Amino acid sequence: MNRPTRFTLFLFAAVGVIIACDPKDDILGPLSPTVSDGLDSIEYNPQAYQFPPINGLPTMQIPASNPVTVQGVKLGRYLFYEKILSIDSSISCGSCHRQDKAFTDGVPKSIGVDGTIGTRNSMSLINIGYSWRPNNAHNFMWDGKFRDLEDQVLAPVENPLEMKNNWEEVERRLRNHEHYPALFRKAFGINSKAEITKELAAKAMSQFMRTLNSADSKYDSVEWRAFNYFSEEQQRGYELFLGDVNGAAVTKDAECAHCHSFSRNFATFARNNYSNNGLDSAQSFNDFIDKGLGGVTAVPTDNGRFKEVTLRNIGLTAPYMHDGRFTTLDEVLDHYISGGHPSPNIANELASAPTLRTLSASEKSDIIAFLNTLTDTSYFTKEEWTDPFLLLDPWAE
Repeated sequence: MNRPTRFTLFLFAAVGVIIACDPKDDILGPLSPTVSDGLDSIEYNPQAYQFPPINGLPTMQIPASNPVTVQGVKLGRYLFYEKILSIDSSISCGSCHRQDKAFTDGVPKSIGVDGTIGTRNSMSLINIGYSWRPNNAHNFMWDGKFRDLEDQVLAPVENPLEMKNNWEEVERRLRNHEHYPALFRKAFGINSKAEITKELAAKAMSQFMRTLNSADSKYDSVEWRAFNYFSEEQQRGYELFLGDVNGAAVTKDAECAHCHSFSRNFATFARNNYSNNGLDSAQSFNDFIDKGLGGVTAVPTDNGRFKEVTLRNIGLTAPYMHDGRFTTLDEVLDHYISGGHPSPNIANELASAPTLRTLSASEKSDIIAFLNTLTDTSYFTKEEWTDPFLLLDPWAE
């Protein structure tokens, strides 16, 4: 047999370089040189995560099927910021939920792979775990599509307006990754890479998100520490906001706390309910373009109803409403003062709120001053919430 020519050797070498530099390697990650398919040798000893006490936050209700552990939270943090969940490794959950914006993204409608514009505004994840009620079928998303956080976190990966991927491919990438099999083993006790599933990934991300809790605002310091006080403007706004919900003797009720109640859910300042807040005109239940909750339940009277969202860090989460139509809190209050647009199921708080129509410019300013006391910036640099891939050695123990 003739010896290969220099040109042939060069050609083989060039082909080898091309194969070695296949851009898919960047997406899939290299096969692990240290973690075999059998993971039994890696210690599995999960520790229960201890939620730090935060000013008055109650004990969170957590599904018994997904207890929060230190190892699960760690894995969930990596997955939350992991871009290989998207089809081209360009975005992660953290792309639309930024730490410095109360885990929103600051745009009217979220932007997915290839710059695709979504249909809804990115919701805040602060205190998201407190939105779960075991007996409520509609706990999460603007339209209440998901009962459990574990189901909700699965959706963006396969949404054609978001990550445009599929979970079968994501599972393959995670199984082939250098580091994830060991993290899944430590969090869930799996014995082989084949046991890495979307369900376990969802559990881990849900555990991480349940740690995103905040209650260290000016309001909290006034509520829980006797040495701090509202300014006169903030106090007036507080009284207008609270109104007569608790039987308080007030001269004017701005109707805010009927939907954003302190007592019903101190963690979120929301009822975990769905209302039509008069954003769009509709002569009949079928006239709503975006049907909101009704699109999920198929109940006509639910059309046009959307989730009453948290007011925690509301000053950081503009633009507002399910479609991001309002850029400032001034615009939001102007909408409510106007009484909203007529429709057959507009919220009673708007339909029968005569004092709301009479709010003056100074009273509106007072309410906004109070709303800004709900801002907590203490977590902006909270290391355990930050993107681990920004660290020099992101996989260091």
